[in-house]
Amino acid sequence: MTRKSKQEITCPMDALLRLLMGPWTTYILWTLRQRGPLRFGVLKREVGGISSRMLTERLRTLEEAQVIFREYYPSIPPEVTYGLTRRGLELREVLDALDTLARRWNAEDTDGEVIARELSPAI
Repeated sequence: MTRKSKQEITCPMDALLRLLMGPWTTYILWTLRQRGPLRFGVLKREVGGISSRMLTERLRTLEEAQVIFREYYPSIPPEVTYGLTRRGLELREVLDALDTLARRWNAEDTDGEVIARELSPAI
């Protein structure tokens, strides 16, 4: 029996899932999916709680992966816009499905908490 190389046993989705699992990544992609191309400042406000440094880091990673594009307009102040590329647009169905699933699970968890409180004995 021969030993399989690391590359042979890697899940074909591994690189994509690692990219999407990065901090804030799905929130950034979901925002660009919902709102379309956005300037950096608007995107930062939409993704509440993210630091400029983290947003810049995630945007660079997504740009390197060719999931988003970056358009720079030499103006004063400089204008930089980010949006989904062809690859990013291919994630629409996945993002929409995750959004639907997350909302359903959230509703179920909320309903479950209400039911659990109703069924628990009063102390």
